[in-house]
Amino acid sequence: MAEIVMENLGKIYPDGTRAVGDVDLHINDGEFLVLVGPSGCGKSTILRMIAGLEEISEGEMRIGDLVVNDIPPKDRDIAMVFQNYALYPHMSVFDNMAFGLKLRKMDKSEIERRVAEAAEVLEITDFLGRKPKALSGGQRQRVAMGRAIVREPKAFLMDEPLSNLDAKLRVQMRTELGRLHTRLRTTTVYVTHDQVEAMTLGHRVAVLKAVTTKRPDNLQQVAPPAELFYNPKNLFVAGFIGSPAMNMVTGHVEGSGDDVFAVFGPNRIKVDKKALDRHPGLENYTNREIVIGMRPGDFEDSRVIGEDGGHSMEARVDVVEVLGSETFVHYQVPVPPVVTPEIEELLADSGGDASSLGSETRFASRISSDVVVTPGDTIKLVVETSKMHFFDLDTGDRIGYKEGTGIIR
Repeated sequence: MAEIVMENLGKIYPDGTRAVGDVDLHINDGEFLVLVGPSGCGKSTILRMIAGLEEISEGEMRIGDLVVNDIPPKDRDIAMVFQNYALYPHMSVFDNMAFGLKLRKMDKSEIERRVAEAAEVLEITDFLGRKPKALSGGQRQRVAMGRAIVREPKAFLMDEPLSNLDAKLRVQMRTELGRLHTRLRTTTVYVTHDQVEAMTLGHRVAVLKAVTTKRPDNLQQVAPPAELFYNPKNLFVAGFIGSPAMNMVTGHVEGSGDDVFAVFGPNRIKVDKKALDRHPGLENYTNREIVIGMRPGDFEDSRVIGEDGGHSMEARVDVVEVLGSETFVHYQVPVPPVVTPEIEELLADSGGDASSLGSETRFASRISSDVVVTPGDTIKLVVETSKMHFFDLDTGDRIGYKEGTGIIR
């Protein structure tokens, strides 16, 4: 096993396109770190730079004590698991798993031992004589992982290995991946665009976004999953982590001391002291336009919890999603959508502007399934304001952000 360290890492293609910019990341020995972000954010490029499949344009990469910038992939002692399995169709499962070891001219008995142990861990012992075409998608992915495991490398690199599986099998394989890492304790870097995978698998999660002219750095925040959810560093992280996404609206705060109110559109909601403590410096934004964020799970119908203490807002329901143990209601808040510099840049690239977004902001709230709600109903929603989020509108940064704080229990 080994730690992986990136310092000022960058990737610029021959045509001048910057895919990765100024990435500083320290992956600990034995850690399971997930790189997550939307398409085009550079996560697979970073993984390929670790593997040696992409040339490093800027900065330094170390695996263990070794600087690997100019070291070929075969000498880096890492193993990669791909999205498309990359199995040899004419070989048996055993031969697929053993192929890399045979190339190294390893002793036959040692090859058999390693393959047998990996097959037992992955529960594919009964399939060792089969060809890949006789296996299901999940079984093929286990073979691909087995081929990596038998190498006993310093690190595993996994590039969206579950994305070709159906939803039910992905859940099963996620659980097995977590159990496998607990057993092997090998340093693992895992790339995905699926935040559920990121939040359930990662010891820490690195959130990335595409390089833009205004923000040339990809890496937005690196933290344990709960930290990302409760204490997002900026609007990008806040909007990307969480499903459904955080509700965001422009507004302002007014009042002082313990009597501070979040005001947006017709709503004036008293903010809990816990939220004020988590946003030091918020008093400096009094009556200034800011972004107010509320997670869908931080609402409840007033018929369920009764007295709201000034923490409620009314909503006219447009859409209802009943999911059994919970219900999601969707509605509009009469305030224009939040427009960040990144959104403005995307709109400009497509020939549009902020006026195309309309004059209202769509919200989603999760409420108890104990209450019956139908489209067209007007309901009172109580907000758990201790979990409110506040961001600077100009920079997109969380007001009073401090690393390692803000997790609410």
